[in-house]
Amino acid sequence: MEGDRRPGQRDGEFGLGSSDRRLAYSRQPSFRQPWEPHTPISVRRDDPAGPPLLSRSASSVDIPAGFHSLAGEGEGEVGGEGGKGSSRQTGPLLSVASFFGAARSGNRYMKRLFWLISLNVAYSTAELAIGLFTGRIGLVSDAFHLTFGCGLLTFSLFAMAASRKKPDRYYTYGYKRLEVLAAFTNALFLLFMSFSLAVEALHAFIQDESEHKHYLIVSAVTNLSVNLIGVWFFRNYARINIVYRKAEDMNYHSVCLHVLADSIRSAGLILASWLLSIGVQNAEVLCLGLVSVAVFMLVMPLFKASGGILLQMAPPSMPTTALSKCCRQITAREDVKEISQARLWELVPGHVIGSLSVQVKDGMSDQSLIQFVHGLYHDLGIQDLTVQVDDV
Repeated sequence: MEGDRRPGQRDGEFGLGSSDRRLAYSRQPSFRQPWEPHTPISVRRDDPAGPPLLSRSASSVDIPAGFHSLAGEGEGEVGGEGGKGSSRQTGPLLSVASFFGAARSGNRYMKRLFWLISLNVAYSTAELAIGLFTGRIGLVSDAFHLTFGCGLLTFSLFAMAASRKKPDRYYTYGYKRLEVLAAFTNALFLLFMSFSLAVEALHAFIQDESEHKHYLIVSAVTNLSVNLIGVWFFRNYARINIVYRKAEDMNYHSVCLHVLADSIRSAGLILASWLLSIGVQNAEVLCLGLVSVAVFMLVMPLFKASGGILLQMAPPSMPTTALSKCCRQITAREDVKEISQARLWELVPGHVIGSLSVQVKDGMSDQSLIQFVHGLYHDLGIQDLTVQVDDV
């Protein structure tokens, strides 16, 4: 029971004292933990017409009963020598089966991406077989390029399926950030493709190796047809700058840019072949250079947005002037001495988290201050705000 546990026994293990006053406030909690706090406290008010009440929980770490035993039970459920071996054998198979099941039962974008990956895998396999049979190095190289792209699209599909899982005790924020990671990976691959196209154009200009290769043109036309199907599937996200309201928007946008960049690359190769056939000099250099610049300009906004979220930058949607105004309003109160460690970041697009440390004068009540601070930042769109109050 709660009364049998010594107050400082577990708090000391985590470096927290009994006088710790860190408080977490949230008007609309976005994530629900599988357990509830042990020591709930309510901020009560006699005036029923006042603003809505806030829930308050002590920040001392209360480990749920049986937390360590759950881990032991999870490992002991297999039991015996045969149990461990069978779980290791069936685990990957069950994971793959659940992944394909989630892809088939997902939303329309997941189903479209699944069919797009299937088309690309079939085409790249056929191209690799033809290239190895005929000894065409260009076909083999293009097949490996498509295979690597299919791997990235598969990771995007995996992120779509895994992000539907609810938060657990290991990933307390959930799995939504997998979609941001998939978008960043796609953007990084496309930037590398832009750089490789620029190097290829420079090499063709120096060595003057531009030549008309009919078998590559057939491959480029087929690849363009497959990628145009993907562009049609994700046509709602075929824009450079998009206001990301959810993590799914960023992942869908990255998939659309992936197939769009491949389409531009194939179109550039077709145009270069046609210009070379009519006698235009350095046509391959010109087309590859233009494609490289176009892909770079297309992907750079997504790379900045996804990288900023992974690096926990301040949300770009919140102007610095508004944040500075909030700090000035807090420090203007008589009971506040100073504020420090004001940190704001986006967990995923559309979900902002913040933490703030406020030093108040000794003996001052912190309830009205906490409500004032929370109201200011809540008006800016911050869903979860943690306020630490220290007496000076």
